[in-house]
This record gives sequence, structure tokens and C-alpha cells, in this order.
Amino acid sequence: MSDNFENDYTEDGEESFADMFASFDADAGEDLQVGDKVKAEIIAIGMDTVFVNTGAKIDGAVDKTELLDENGEFPYGIGDILELYVVAFDENEMRLSKAFSGIGSLNLLQDAFAGKVPVEGKVKAPCKGGFNVTIMGRRAFCPVSQIDTRYVENPEDYVGETFLFTITRLEENGRNIVISRRRLLEEEQEKAKKAFMETIGVGSILEGRVANMMPYGAFVELFPGVEGMIHVSELGWSRVDTPEAVLKKGDPVTVKVIGMEEGKKKGQVKIALSIKQISGDPWETEAPGFKAGDRIQGRVTRLMGFGAFVEIAPGIEGLVHISEMSYTRRVTRPDDVVASGETVDVVIKDVDLENRRISLSIRDAQGDPWADIDEKYTPGRQAEGTVEKKEKFGYFVNIAPGVTGLMPRSKISQSAKAAEIDRLKVGDPISVVIEEVQPDTRRLTLAPVGGEGTGEWKTYAKPQAAALGTLGEKLKEAMKSQKK
Repeated sequence: MSDNFENDYTEDGEESFADMFASFDADAGEDLQVGDKVKAEIIAIGMDTVFVNTGAKIDGAVDKTELLDENGEFPYGIGDILELYVVAFDENEMRLSKAFSGIGSLNLLQDAFAGKVPVEGKVKAPCKGGFNVTIMGRRAFCPVSQIDTRYVENPEDYVGETFLFTITRLEENGRNIVISRRRLLEEEQEKAKKAFMETIGVGSILEGRVANMMPYGAFVELFPGVEGMIHVSELGWSRVDTPEAVLKKGDPVTVKVIGMEEGKKKGQVKIALSIKQISGDPWETEAPGFKAGDRIQGRVTRLMGFGAFVEIAPGIEGLVHISEMSYTRRVTRPDDVVASGETVDVVIKDVDLENRRISLSIRDAQGDPWADIDEKYTPGRQAEGTVEKKEKFGYFVNIAPGVTGLMPRSKISQSAKAAEIDRLKVGDPISVVIEEVQPDTRRLTLAPVGGEGTGEWKTYAKPQAAALGTLGEKLKEAMKSQKK
């Protein structure tokens, strides 16, 4: 076997690797035909022409102007892969292009139709149901629904523009040509969509735009043809009743992908999004800063039979139990004191971070009228009140907001005005005397003014006792004088 192994056979009689590769290269070239779509690697970049390797025996060439971007720049480099169509081919030259253009024969049109090769066309004018378009020197018709992927409001906007089209119908020797731009756009969109989907996953932070609103959430366009849904519960840490409360159609939004799963249709992917999960959980970031005794403002979010929920920070709600709503009146319904959406002052009574519960009080924020009761109402002091409730054992009399005392029936019966007091109705005014104050148990004992044992009775009792004592002494002295 000679030293030049490229021209020899192997020991077992087979051709050398170099010969087989050359044969394969030639066969590959023979298999290509006009209209074929190929992947081509850039091997050289000239002034006007870009040379590519398609795997065929001869290299291909494509006009550089076809590959310029929207800014007129050439964005590719040696080694980059392009997808092109074979538009001309012989043993000496292979011409490639992104699409057929210029004036071509009927055979070239038929090749483009059969191979689904894009053709370049210029929109001439609107016509009934679509547009007149010139492709390769021939008149073609593009239905209005096929000129774009979106609804066409102003057909005149497309006149004079040059686009790529695919031939969908070629009849009567080229006299009846129907073309579509939409198919190409959808194919490009599908490729771009597939590439985009490969770049995202659960946890991805994306920019999007609100595309549609539903009662249960908002749909966001993440990429042309790709939408995700934000459930109403994921719109914010604060309670959101309807999506319209925080978003509107067209709003730009930053979202986090929190779930991806296959849809019912083949290739469909359902994407779950969240706005609130972009920021940290407020129960972990904000709640630890709250302490019992803090006085803060909050917004009433919900009213329940047992109390009201108040949001004291975005996503952090506390409960004001009905028993913590007022010191000054008996509350049976939360809406007697507060309304949903109202801003209220509250005092934090307890913080349970483990169970995410915060107890609040409205009445503590307003102040406890019993706090200095023993200073305001000392025994023997007279006060003006209102009959709040009548019971068999006595009357409850309100003498100040949140301060109600009991006037026992025994005290009423001792009064010179007992009959008059018995005729009083709930809401009627009454003068009372403070008998006893018990701040710890919030009990206040009252007596009617002028009744036995009251401060007024004691005031008049001493002068009367003194007067009787003096009279007795005078009588005693008179009796002594008579004996003498």
C-alpha cells in the first residue's frame, strides 16, 4: 500500500475514507434542487456576497443585501448558520436566497409553489376582499385576512410595502395566483415562540402586557403568541376582589412564572404567573416589626359577624374582635362601628407570627373611659345621667360615654322621689350621686339625689341632729327650774 493512502483502498478492499467522503459530498450536491430549504454555514464574507457551505460539493452564495437587518447592518459572522432556499443550481454555481424575487418564469413560480419557497411581492392597491400584489412580474391576490396576523383596520397602510409571501394557489398557467403573508408570519412566530419557551421556566421574572381581563384573573402577553394568566389571588399581597381594581388592559407588568403545565391541545403550555411573588412575603419581611401596644392606622377589608379584618400593611391583616370595637357602647354588629374600606386607628394587642394572626383593638386606640374613673367620680359627687336600662333590681344609668353605673332598687325606694323615678323611661335624664367606685371590676354604684344614705341626705342629717340636741338640753333645764 502506497504512502498516499487517500488514493488507495484499505486492506480489506474497501475505498479509503477520503474517497468515500468525496463521493458522499458529490451525492449530497446532486440531491439538492431549486426550491429546497437548506441550513448553510457562513464560510466567507465578501463585499457584496456571502459564501456558505450547505454540505454540497460546491459552495453556495447569497447576496449580502438580503441578510441586512432593519438598521441596514450585517449581523452575522463566519460560522453562523442561516436557513436559505436554493433559487438556482448547476454544476458550477449554487445561488441561495431568503426568497424568490425579481422577474421569473412560470417554472420558477411552480417551483416556489411546490417547494413552499417564499416569494417577494409588492402591495400595489387594495381590492375587493384583499390586495393586488406583484410577485416576479405577475399579478397575485392576497386576501385581507392573509396580509397580517392581526386585524387590518386601514388597508391603505400596506400599499407600497414589500413583503415576503408564500404561494397558496397557482392555476391557469399563472393567471390565478393566491398568496399569503400570514402563513410565513405564523411560521416565524412559531419558531420564535419555541425559542422563547426554551428560555423560561418556573421562577423566571418576565416583562409583559395585560392582554385580557376576566373575573378570575388577568391574561398577560409575554411574547407574541405566548400568554400566561395571573389568578386574582396572585395580583397582590393585599386582598383583591376583582382584577380591574389593580390592572387594566394594556398595562405593562412585571411577573414571575410560578407554574407551567401541558394544556389540553397538543403543544399548548399553560403558564401561571404572579405579581405578588416578585416581592417577599410581608409576613416574613414586615410583620416581625409589629409589637403589642403599637398604635397604627389600617384599612377595614372585611366585616364578619365576630368582628372586622383590618389591613395594617400590604398583605398583613389583623382581626378586631367585636368585643374590642368600643368602650362607649354595646356593639352587636361590626358594621354599627366601621365600614368596609374605612381607615381606622387600632392598637396591636397580640402578634402570633407562627400562625399569622394579629389581634387588634379599636376601643384601646380611642381610649378607655374607665382608666381614670376613680379620679373623675369620687364617692359623694353628684352627676347627671340618662336611664339606659330598667331592670327589677334597679336602673342602669349612663353618666358618660362608656361609663354606666347601677342604681339599685333599694336606693330608689329610699328616695323621697321614688314614685317620680319609677315613672322614668329609657333615655330620660336623672340626677344621681356616686356611692361606690370599683375601677378593677368596672362597677359603679349610684343613688338618686335626695335619697337616704346619699351625700345630700348626710349633708342635711347633721344640722337636724344638732338642732334636736339643743332642744333636748333646753327642756332638761326647764324641768330642773320647775323642781326648784
